[in-house]
Amino acid sequence: MSTNDLPATTVEVTCTVNGESVQLRLDPRESLLDVLRERLALTGTKKGCDQGHCGACTVHIDGRRVVSCLTPAVQADGQEIRTIESVAGPDGTLHPLQQAFVDNDALQCGYCTPGQIMSGLACIAEGHTADDDQIREYLSGNVCRCGAYVGIVAAVRQAASAAREG
Repeated sequence: MSTNDLPATTVEVTCTVNGESVQLRLDPRESLLDVLRERLALTGTKKGCDQGHCGACTVHIDGRRVVSCLTPAVQADGQEIRTIESVAGPDGTLHPLQQAFVDNDALQCGYCTPGQIMSGLACIAEGHTADDDQIREYLSGNVCRCGAYVGIVAAVRQAASAAREG
C-alpha cells in the first residue's frame, strides 16, 4: 500500500474570499491556488511554475502577499483572502493600478499580470515605491516572460504617485 492509497483526512476551513464567507472541507494537502481555481472557480489567479518561482499565483492573505501554489489551503482558516477578481470595482471600473498597467503597456501576453498586480498592490500599500530600483526589488519574485518589466515598474510608479496625491 502506498501513501497515495491512504484515505485523505479532511479539514473544515472557514475563510473570507474577496469579501464573501466561504466554508470548505479540504484535503490538508491541497494548495490555496488549487482551491481558488478548482473549487471556487476563481481562475484569475494563474498557475505558472507551481513551485513558487514565478509569482503568477500571488494573492493576499490578510493583506500580505503569498504565492498560493506553496500555501496549504488549510492555512487560510480564519483568514481574509484577496484575489485579482476583487481588484476592479463592482461596476467593472479598473483599479488605478490596473489602469496604469493599460496606460504603460505592461500587459503583453497577460499571463503574469494578475500576480504582478497583486504584488504591485502590496508594494504600494507597504510603501516600497521610493524609486524604480525599490519597485523592481519588491516585484522581483514575479517573472514576466514577455519582458514587460519597464512597463510594469512604470505602472506601479504611476499608481503609487496617484495614491500619494489622493
